[in-house]
Amino acid sequence: MTSPGDDDLSAEWDAALSGEDDAAAGGGGGEDDDGLAAEWEAMIGGGEDEEGGGGGHESTRVLNQDEIDSLLGFDEDHDDMGEKSGIQAILNSALVSYERLPMLEVVFDRLVRMMSTSLRNFTSDNVEVSLDNIVSLRFGDYLNSIPLPAMLSVFKAEEWDNYGLITVDSSLIYSIVDVLLGGRRGTAAMRIEGRPYTTIERNLVERMIHVMLGDLSAAFEPLSPVTFRFDRLETNPRFATISRPSNAAIVAKLRIDMEDRGGRLELLIPYATLEPVRELLLQMFLGEKFGRDSIWETHLAEELWLTDLDLEAVLDSQTMRLTEVFDLQVGSRIMLNATPDSPVSLLCGEIPLYRGKMGRKGDHIAIKIDGRMRKDKR
Repeated sequence: MTSPGDDDLSAEWDAALSGEDDAAAGGGGGEDDDGLAAEWEAMIGGGEDEEGGGGGHESTRVLNQDEIDSLLGFDEDHDDMGEKSGIQAILNSALVSYERLPMLEVVFDRLVRMMSTSLRNFTSDNVEVSLDNIVSLRFGDYLNSIPLPAMLSVFKAEEWDNYGLITVDSSLIYSIVDVLLGGRRGTAAMRIEGRPYTTIERNLVERMIHVMLGDLSAAFEPLSPVTFRFDRLETNPRFATISRPSNAAIVAKLRIDMEDRGGRLELLIPYATLEPVRELLLQMFLGEKFGRDSIWETHLAEELWLTDLDLEAVLDSQTMRLTEVFDLQVGSRIMLNATPDSPVSLLCGEIPLYRGKMGRKGDHIAIKIDGRMRKDKR
């Protein structure tokens, strides 16, 4: 069942086709073609208007501020959940998650246990060290997030030839100073803000940093021997720049509690520093060997001892011209520069192995090995 409008469209379409055929038979008519094209375009537009009622082009719409924030990744709902969305998620996707280095968490767990013991001996107090979390972020973002005042210790990994960073917050600095200088228990550490750290405070914190670097070296010892050397102590984050702001880094946030005193300590290691031991950090457990199977290695070694090899006894070797080789016929003789006492070489393929003398044992010709042949250094 069709409507009158559909009949009119069909009639116009038939007229257009018949007109197009006439123009083609007449040999041209560019103006008629342009008119037909314009009429066809108007007819298509009108058909869409009649059917859809919305027009052939989509209407443009202006985004509001909430939609723009969601597109750029500044959505408050995602920020509360700690997730990135939009363009920020694309930019942060280049960061490698520390979970891809599972052995690193084992190393930090060893560090926490070692620091608990060493700091108890260092402070003669009851010290509890706990690992809050491990995150991966850009180095520039970390520098901007450091709460001041704080002390930043730069250390160098000698074997890896790169640097790391230890950040000690203000509360931990005053707690360490108070404990080492004989402060009474049960009283909070006195904090004096707005003044630079004194030489005594810097020296006491530096001693604590040396203790932690020793524990960090011991934590990496089962994985890869490395020596962490104290380099310098800074109070301005800009002077503690050890990597490009856009480079990725691992940050381990530690909590140190000394009864009613304590504070936070953060350990930053750039991914570039960990690159020499990246293969080891990819292990799921300590001692894992990627791509190697000890059972298969043992089986292969046992089978190699049972392998059959072909040895060739070479009495003499000569160099001949190609024409002389082509002149050889049945009955031709090649004189060898060898006597019954001349040494005979034993070769496996092209590799010389032994040297000996030729003799006879029963009905067989035998070779008595006198020694091993040295390989020529190429």
